[in-house]
Amino acid sequence: MNLLELQRRMAEDVRRPLTEDYEMRSFADDGRPVADIAASYISPNSRLSSFERLEIYNRQYWFRLITAVSEDYPTLNALLGQKRFDALILAYLDEHPSTSWTLRDLGAKLPAFLAAHPEFAGRRHRLAVDVANLELAYVDAFDGKQLDPLTTEEAQAIGADSRLFLQPHLRLLELAYPVDNLVLAVKKEMPEVDIVSSAATHRDVTNRAKIPPVKRGKLFLAVHRYDDSVYYRRLEKETFLLLEGLRLGASVAAAASQAFAKSKLTPDAQALLLQQSFAHASQLGWLCPLPGTDVALPHLEMKVN
Repeated sequence: MNLLELQRRMAEDVRRPLTEDYEMRSFADDGRPVADIAASYISPNSRLSSFERLEIYNRQYWFRLITAVSEDYPTLNALLGQKRFDALILAYLDEHPSTSWTLRDLGAKLPAFLAAHPEFAGRRHRLAVDVANLELAYVDAFDGKQLDPLTTEEAQAIGADSRLFLQPHLRLLELAYPVDNLVLAVKKEMPEVDIVSSAATHRDVTNRAKIPPVKRGKLFLAVHRYDDSVYYRRLEKETFLLLEGLRLGASVAAAASQAFAKSKLTPDAQALLLQQSFAHASQLGWLCPLPGTDVALPHLEMKVN
């Protein structure tokens, strides 16, 4: 076995999924005993067999991946409970293994995976999906790209035909539960390091935060970064639809028309909310010029129905 073959052999064995009890599997996919495979390139010592020595690295690898995903979803962990959460993470990583040198995006597909697998959440499935989506939005907002926002002059010149770009770090969420308060409540109770992985033999888990009661209720939320901190901002439905329209490339007039199409607000209230929505978005730096365009268009009065 040359060096390249040894590296490939070791990589395959280390990345082999653990059992439900966080132990190394006894047999490889081709049916060969892993103990025989380990003995072919790892020498035993006075305390550990070849299998046990390989198992240390196998566990190290998976504990690191589990920890990386778990750290992004502390509220989901608390909501599901340790047993269900662990089962979810192991199943997720089995379907979406690490394929990058960075662990930054390892848990990015977890909300979609959970949405497709309600068996991991039971009757709290929709609540759990909302929590997962919000916790992923927090991660994205924390280190998402920051563009230069509109200048004051550019913001004042926004007209009906203007097309704008939203900050890449801004996330817009339509949720069935007010999980912003839930996530904030859990974060206050969580220690800095929630999961400690033993490099050798086991995985220690601290006590989980208690989940406060939460009632179903539609919520429109903006998750954004401001002065290097992440904030949650509740939005009116019309403001949410306006921003979503702009994000999808609609002109200001088209986005406003769609946002207020089914609104129950009076025309005066609609006009006021439209003005406030643009003012707040501008103040928070959410609005950016489209790359390679000039948004300094003549100001146009806009009416909404």
